[in-house]
Amino acid sequence: MNALTALQGFFKNTGVRGLAGPVLIIMILSMMVLPLPAFLLDVLFTFNIAVSIMVLLVSMNTLKPLEFSAFPTVLLITTLLRLSLNVASTRVVLLEGHTGPDAAGKVIESFGHFLVGGNFAVGIVVFMILVVINFVVITKGAGRIAEVGARFTLDAMPGKQMAIDADLNAGLIGEDEARKRRTNIAQEADFYGSMDGASKFVRGDAVAGIIILLINIIGGFIVGVLQHNLDVSTAAKNYTLLTIGDGLVAQIPALVISTAAGIVVSRVSTDENIGQQLVGQIFTQPLVLILTGLIIGALGMVPGMPHFAFLLFAALLGGWGTTLLRRKNQQTIEAATPAAPPISLEAPEASWEDVMPIDVLGLEVGYRLISLVDKDRDGDLLRRIKGIRRKFAQEIGFLPPSIHIRDNLDLRPNAYRITLKGAEVGSGEAMPGQFLAINPGQVSGVVQGTATQDPAFGLPAIWIDAGLKDHAQALGYTVVDVSTVVATHLSHLLHIQASNLLGLQELHQLLEHVAKQFPKLTEELIPKVISHATLQKVLQNLLDEAIPVRDMRTILETLSKQTLLAQDPVALTAQVRVALGPAIVQQLYPASQELQVIAMDKELEFLLTQALQAGGQYQAIEPGLADTLLREAKVAAERQELLGLPTVLLVPGQLRDLLARFLRRGLPQLKVLSQDEVPGFKTVRVTTLVGGRA
Repeated sequence: MNALTALQGFFKNTGVRGLAGPVLIIMILSMMVLPLPAFLLDVLFTFNIAVSIMVLLVSMNTLKPLEFSAFPTVLLITTLLRLSLNVASTRVVLLEGHTGPDAAGKVIESFGHFLVGGNFAVGIVVFMILVVINFVVITKGAGRIAEVGARFTLDAMPGKQMAIDADLNAGLIGEDEARKRRTNIAQEADFYGSMDGASKFVRGDAVAGIIILLINIIGGFIVGVLQHNLDVSTAAKNYTLLTIGDGLVAQIPALVISTAAGIVVSRVSTDENIGQQLVGQIFTQPLVLILTGLIIGALGMVPGMPHFAFLLFAALLGGWGTTLLRRKNQQTIEAATPAAPPISLEAPEASWEDVMPIDVLGLEVGYRLISLVDKDRDGDLLRRIKGIRRKFAQEIGFLPPSIHIRDNLDLRPNAYRITLKGAEVGSGEAMPGQFLAINPGQVSGVVQGTATQDPAFGLPAIWIDAGLKDHAQALGYTVVDVSTVVATHLSHLLHIQASNLLGLQELHQLLEHVAKQFPKLTEELIPKVISHATLQKVLQNLLDEAIPVRDMRTILETLSKQTLLAQDPVALTAQVRVALGPAIVQQLYPASQELQVIAMDKELEFLLTQALQAGGQYQAIEPGLADTLLREAKVAAERQELLGLPTVLLVPGQLRDLLARFLRRGLPQLKVLSQDEVPGFKTVRVTTLVGGRA
């Protein structure tokens, strides 16, 4: 009963498709041990030929090798199928070969008579040629390509993983897409490794075919003469033709399968199948076709040459090339001819429509980069910018303004610049058609190209040709395309300028979004207790120090309790930071229970406290003390970086705002944390002192 239940569960889970593999394996094993009639051999040989043709057609219509990831297994199964058919046909040939050339079925007879004209000498030569082509040329080449592909794929995996992480951090892709890409990279390495091993099966099949050929001929001759009393010539003719037909009917599908393997591993992944690639890259070049036609025509005029064949192909190639050249010139003329502008009889009156508002966020590109942002050309950068805004909203907590893109002929052809409210905040250059190889600091060699810097983070980088991409990744470079370079730079600047992007318009949109979840909280607090301007300043203060404003519930609840400080954004920000302390510490120390921080020397801390109290509402640091503080803070931050620890300065609450504003310009990587913001469940250890040693 349990066995029946298990069997029912197996059928339910696998279905009909799940039975295909086991049934095929059972059939292959059965053919090796059970005698098969000639009719069934005909059916199975026909099935073998049909399978090989289907595999070839599938391999030609795949766009990427991973679309046919089952190919190594298919290669093994089809090889076993051919060998089992050889065993079954050998049994029939040796048992029934004395009855005539159709003893092993009509398929073997047809291949033995029709394809080689019944001449066993010709059959042996054709069979050996097919084996040599399959074994020496196709299978050996495909195996070598698979071996090199597997090696380069494994070498390039770290660089590809870093590129995925860069796209994920820039907001260009989501977690699901990143996980899918990582899986594809692993599957690609497995595929080429499997193809390298599977090609050995085909080579072994070719060797087995030769051995089976010799066994059948010699064994059949002995059986025919000694057991069935055939004369020598009849026995040699019958068994040799049967053996040759058997070998050809197995080797032709083997050659087709090997060709399919070569196509799969040798093609370059594009959006076109192999037929479209061949036609598009060979037969759409008008000058190549015309020159080929002229050369073939010249050869056709040589005395003794087959004039009709050569001149026919010369006319076809020349005519088709001329037609393509005319079409190309016509398209160029149409694209270069501008549309005639409408004729205006009188100048229009000035209006408010002539006053053009300044874009909050703008991206200006040189004319060579227009294709990246052209909707008609399906510019990849447009899609990436949408992903950047979505990622920014998810991480920071509000939706940034739309990014207006336009071309600027005043820029260099390959240049771009990013503007905020009309002022430039970033610029760079990008090379269309090339890739930027960024040196993360641990590369194993140098790649040829144009040296430059990553515009987002200032890392050393090299512009390289597309053909060097895999080589650069294998050396440890992070290789990104032009759209990713611009998108990453834009994303980095958005995070830096987050506080300037939160205008009143964005604040109202944020409050409308929050009101859908917490209507009472926003209704009672804004603007009755805190004005929109004060709330905007508090949120901008947080964004200035890279603190997201996603937790609006905590922020608003904290502000609602500080009614006495309702008009002091600095004091309100300090209270909000204390409430957000666990999140701030989590951001600085993602997976650490102990906070290893920089602290201030007690004497220096005392001097700053005295200066703060003496200054009253005008908080400032005396110039001499300011120079000392900045110098010592830089030394402490460098020491902390050498230890591989976050550069976080822990100070008393009353000094935090003053020091944060002072150090932000001269030492932006140093984060200033208040002692009040550290949660009670965290432990603190001072590793470096500003003005002394730990």
